[in-house]
Amino acid sequence: MSSSISSLSSSSSSEYDAIIIGAGHNGLTCACYLAKAGLRVLVVEQYNSLGGMTITEEVTLPGFRSDVHAFGYQLANLSPVPNELNLEKFGFELIRPEISYSHVFPDRGYISMYRNVDMTVKSIEKYSKKDARTWKRMFDKYLEAKKSIISTINSPPLSLSSSIAMMEKKSPSDLDSYRSSLQSMRSWCNEWFETEEAKVMFGTFAAFVSLSPDDAGGGEIAYLFSSIIQDSGNNVVKGGFLNLPLALSKYLQSKGGRIITNSKVTKIIIKEGKAVGVKLTSGKEIRVKRLVASSADPNTLLLRLIGEEYLDSRTVASIKGLEWGDSILAIYLALDGPVEYYAGREVIPSTQFHLSPQTLDFFAKLFYECRGGKLPSEPLAIMSNDSVADPSRIPSGKHLLKFLILSVPYKVNSEYITPNDWTSTSRDWEQIKDQYSDHIVDMISEKYMPKLKNIILKRVVYSPIDFEKKHGTSVHGTLSCGAVIPYQSKSMRPIPQLAGYKIPQVPNIYLCGAGSHPGPGVSMAPGRNAAQVILADLNLDPDLIFQYSEQIR
Repeated sequence: MSSSISSLSSSSSSEYDAIIIGAGHNGLTCACYLAKAGLRVLVVEQYNSLGGMTITEEVTLPGFRSDVHAFGYQLANLSPVPNELNLEKFGFELIRPEISYSHVFPDRGYISMYRNVDMTVKSIEKYSKKDARTWKRMFDKYLEAKKSIISTINSPPLSLSSSIAMMEKKSPSDLDSYRSSLQSMRSWCNEWFETEEAKVMFGTFAAFVSLSPDDAGGGEIAYLFSSIIQDSGNNVVKGGFLNLPLALSKYLQSKGGRIITNSKVTKIIIKEGKAVGVKLTSGKEIRVKRLVASSADPNTLLLRLIGEEYLDSRTVASIKGLEWGDSILAIYLALDGPVEYYAGREVIPSTQFHLSPQTLDFFAKLFYECRGGKLPSEPLAIMSNDSVADPSRIPSGKHLLKFLILSVPYKVNSEYITPNDWTSTSRDWEQIKDQYSDHIVDMISEKYMPKLKNIILKRVVYSPIDFEKKHGTSVHGTLSCGAVIPYQSKSMRPIPQLAGYKIPQVPNIYLCGAGSHPGPGVSMAPGRNAAQVILADLNLDPDLIFQYSEQIR
């Protein structure tokens, strides 16, 4: 897949109104809204193609197109961006599978979440009618709050004091919601569900953002992700996730914006307290009239692109103290035929699979091992069912899977002995990733997917180090561009001083990536929210550009 991307002519001397660093989906979203408002915009990307964490490549074999990182279109279901920018006109299309995901257990049992909530309830009833009724009530509660949730995600965050003041003016239930937002995943699950199967089925989403069963905030993540997927589905971008940033790029170009790739920004040029341009690795400098916005991680933006000399000591210390969360590993498999499941044929159409034992103690163990520097003996595998969800990604008769292994250590500092009694004394991911993936594939074949090993045509493994090298925002090989913990969320993301997408010491530099509210996941919200702030600073009427802009007024 390729895009229509212009190169920067050496003879080009005209300035841009705005330069966006990073052509991931957030950087492009921000660029699109600025261009929609009439600004002349340039997007600069260091990788050889646009997309950032939403790229699609032939990782395993020619003709097998894998979503390298993001796969399920989940949070983005609440985004107004596709409608506001008419992305369908530019080739953006969603596939909407009936089974959003199935959580499959080693005893061959499973619970599936369907697009139809009554079918989900029926699946949960196999284990507990009480838990099934509870989920229906919880989902109804979500639907009542959906408008507010959409506004919160797609608007700059209110200050903490304003949020608390608003809660205190309303009913006691608002304070109950605040309490729930601080609960751990284990606390939330134990409060609402009686069976371990239901707890695991909903609670797994906390692990998606590196929250252990006992980390604060995991309950809210589990509830919101489960509810959003129940409501709108776990959809798939037809042809590959890259088609989302490609559609954004085409919209941007239709408004006169430009994108250049293979061009790494090494420094933002600052004069008299304002950004006036950027410098590339080639030595070329590109001037800018009004502003620079960056979707790079906050550490890179503040400490490398801006520099400590332009920042106060408190901001520097806070940025250096950012927590990144746990690392990930991915296994990409090109297959010679369809997959079988011990759970049976009914789960085959699932967009994704969560593979784990049906106990919260399983999660506690793997996080304990990971955070102690050990490779988890039984890791959590999230399987993307690429070719079943979207057959256009593969040659006829073949299949394609990806296993995302959540919560592995960035630095392996202890030897690890598997149940099969092999020992790895190496601490180098390049030396151990294939051996560890052998163990994972063996485990999956034994407990969940018989004959998987017999149909593998090609396997490719990305370690945390591989992810860090490939994607600029995958610091330490993590998913989240900064851990999603209460003191790095909402009005404190990435740090309280920068929660408004702005750099106080250099007022025309902005953050527009997942390091800002609402954080990771494909939502397009950080880019869109940053654009709201930017256009308000430029005294441009947001009502001409956005549908949801209540909090910026």
